[in-house]
Amino acid sequence: MSVESSFTVTPGWLNWYDGPAKPKFKVPAGAVDAHCHVFGPGEQFPFAPERKYTPCDASKDQLFALRDHLGFARNVVVQATCHGADNSAMVDALQHSNGMARGIATVKRSISDAELQALDAAGVRGVRFNFVKRLVDFTPKEELMEIAQRIAPLGWHIVIYFEAVDLPELWDFFTALPTTVVVDHMGRPDVTKPVDGEEFQRFVRLMDEHENIWSKVSCPERLSVSGPKALNGEQQAYQDVVPFARFLVERFPDRVLWGTDWPHPNLKDHMPDDGLLVDFIPHIAPTAELQHKLLIDNPMRLYWPEEVK
Repeated sequence: MSVESSFTVTPGWLNWYDGPAKPKFKVPAGAVDAHCHVFGPGEQFPFAPERKYTPCDASKDQLFALRDHLGFARNVVVQATCHGADNSAMVDALQHSNGMARGIATVKRSISDAELQALDAAGVRGVRFNFVKRLVDFTPKEELMEIAQRIAPLGWHIVIYFEAVDLPELWDFFTALPTTVVVDHMGRPDVTKPVDGEEFQRFVRLMDEHENIWSKVSCPERLSVSGPKALNGEQQAYQDVVPFARFLVERFPDRVLWGTDWPHPNLKDHMPDDGLLVDFIPHIAPTAELQHKLLIDNPMRLYWPEEVK
């Protein structure tokens, strides 16, 4: 039985870029891709009935092949919303990574302590709370806070995904969370607005005032308006995003992470070449010291603290 006979991919879905370039930028040895996903394969790990989209398959083997091709040593696999709270595909990837992958799960308040312990043993180190309304149905904040209080004793952190315009209404909840908080994709700033403008500086203030809040400086392909795109060997891709990401890397060098976001779910405009995405890194982390913090020191401290001397 083919995958398509069980799951029909969302019309207009863009598949991940096959045959990415070898990056010109050589990442430091031991680098971590701190934000990526696996989808299915749907025949083995069915997609959730409540999903908002049906992706193409993107297996752990394909993820690990990309990791090696790009020069990374490790992955942080974030539970994809198309799998809901069934973390099986993500956990399977961790269990086949020889200890070189950690995970971020999606859980419901009904999860048992034993199930949390099993996820921890598999390499899960956090949970994700998604506030992007087009991707998930709303979960009450009191339920999320209950989950946060249960995972904090495990040493886990919380990954939050939201859009910049929603930060004012979410501020009090985010700042009340009892553990490290990692913001996906810089809180999705509108890059047509100025870096020193009110909207982005509100996010900077969030990080300034709360030292437990980190940011991923990832997904320029989602945020860029004027490009150019990471295709056809382009070495100056997504220049309109660079000032935002570089601002955070230079201001908060010990609290930033970077990831490919492979296989780039729900992109509408184009699918980037992942090799060229790696070449974006020196534009936002221009020195070897900043690159080492972004790609090794920070993710290792968060995901493999037992290996950090």
